[in-house]
Amino acid sequence: MTPIIVALRAVRARIDAAARAIGRDPASIHLLAVSKTCSASDVCVAFEAGQRAFGENYANEVAEKAASLAGLGLEWHFIGPLQSNKTRIVAECCDWVHSVDRLKIAERLSMQRDADRLPLQICMQVNVSGEASKSGVPPDEVIPLARVVADLPRMCLRGLMCIPEPSEDQSLLRRRFALLRQLAEQLRAEGLMLDTLSMGMSHDLETAIAEGATIVRVGTAIFGERENAETTRTGELGLQ
Repeated sequence: MTPIIVALRAVRARIDAAARAIGRDPASIHLLAVSKTCSASDVCVAFEAGQRAFGENYANEVAEKAASLAGLGLEWHFIGPLQSNKTRIVAECCDWVHSVDRLKIAERLSMQRDADRLPLQICMQVNVSGEASKSGVPPDEVIPLARVVADLPRMCLRGLMCIPEPSEDQSLLRRRFALLRQLAEQLRAEGLMLDTLSMGMSHDLETAIAEGATIVRVGTAIFGERENAETTRTGELGLQ
């Protein structure tokens, strides 16, 4: 077995154990393999191991991979900060966007999505840690923005996403994830049919699952450490 297959099995085992530890069905938690800066051949290895959903941070990169691997029927998720001049690329080639954080981006994605395709599945990114340098909607602005985004055509608001500040303090991370869950509960109480919490990565997926994650975004634990993205993508400044 290749290292990627071994790593995928280990991550799936972690998800299974974390879910069972709190009485959740492991099947209710979906693994998104974050393949940013990985080669198409690495994606193919993960595909052979049964992985179907892949996350990318860069519009040009996801477009290239989606085109070259079109015959595999993969599900492409855009998870990085999205500039307005890249929305058409993402609207045309992705199935999901996790990082909608302002109305302008949502409107452009809606307008640029082909009406003949399935609706674009959307998560709004929330800045749960209040960091000035981080993308995301402030928590107190989530509900009014969600109401508007949910009414846009050619897209479907599925839930919320967050990226807490890096921390070894699991209790702090748990509070951040709990805030996202509570916001989603408030939106459901408002009548919005949300079913997705995109939260948790390689180092904290167990904590996220304990707070209700339905999608965990795992890159390093599957594909290993990669170069700093800002040195490998010069045409998409501002993306993580």
